[in-house]
Amino acid sequence: MRVLVKGAGVAGLTVAHELVRRRAEVTVSDRNLDFRHAASWLAGGMLAPWCERESAEAAVLERGRDSADRWDAILPGKVVRNGTLVVAASRDQNELKRFAGRTAGYRWLDEQDIAILEPLLAGRYRHGLFFPQEAHLDPREVMQSLKDGLLAKGVTFVGQVAEDDGFSEIVDCTGAARIGESPALRGVRGEMLYLQTHEVTLSRPVRLLHPRVPIYIVPRDKGLFMVGATMIETDFKGPIAARSLMELLNAAYTVHPAFADATVVETGAGIRPAFPDNLPRVTREGKTTSINGLFRHGFLLAPAMAAEAADLIFSGQDSDRSRQCA
Repeated sequence: MRVLVKGAGVAGLTVAHELVRRRAEVTVSDRNLDFRHAASWLAGGMLAPWCERESAEAAVLERGRDSADRWDAILPGKVVRNGTLVVAASRDQNELKRFAGRTAGYRWLDEQDIAILEPLLAGRYRHGLFFPQEAHLDPREVMQSLKDGLLAKGVTFVGQVAEDDGFSEIVDCTGAARIGESPALRGVRGEMLYLQTHEVTLSRPVRLLHPRVPIYIVPRDKGLFMVGATMIETDFKGPIAARSLMELLNAAYTVHPAFADATVVETGAGIRPAFPDNLPRVTREGKTTSINGLFRHGFLLAPAMAAEAADLIFSGQDSDRSRQCA
């Protein structure tokens, strides 16, 4: 079976991996094969289904609870299983209680517990929530490793291919490029920045709750920290807004004042495709299967959605089908 996968973001790469695992001959096409134009490049890489349940449907938790295991099977050693820490300033303790009321899989921490978990935060927060089953990964490292592995297994990467060039199946993973073409698909803008400092050490993602600007900080190697969380209902693709930059920097400073001396090494903004219910869908029409609507759950849900797409392709379904994350 010769399959063309359109799009080299996290959805395209994971479905290519799944298809190769099932012995398909795969070609991946994307006009930007360096990943930098993909929304996946700007992702936090948090495998946090219990935390995401605070604002997402139960289906996200159900489909994402084994995400860390799936990624470990795809790329052993790339998943960091240190859990997620959620904190809030003393004046925002009601936000912490509200978050706890909408989630599960956590344990309450007091000030001493937080200090043991993250010594740098000792004395800064009276209470917190710890989600021990959650994990994270570095999206950029993972995407490059996935591509290298696929190349080693004979997958071809090209800039553009004619759809009728002898392919028996096509998988459309072009994401936000389908906005305006795919019914009900909309864009949700996300903005982020990378800070670098050796004055801060964190072992896991830290979420700071705030009634207006909740953020997350995800540690990377070499003193890098990814700061993000903005969700703006627009498909404007321009650079990060001044307001968002100030809010993200102020929130990082609130987590720890040492971030005030950090270097801003990168800012970015990307458009994440989403359906009205914010749940991804696998659809099939003729010989084309589509994965789209991953919203803010790209790395969390991509492996499960890739498996669903491969199931549809290898089941030999000729009729139109649609599967929603459920």
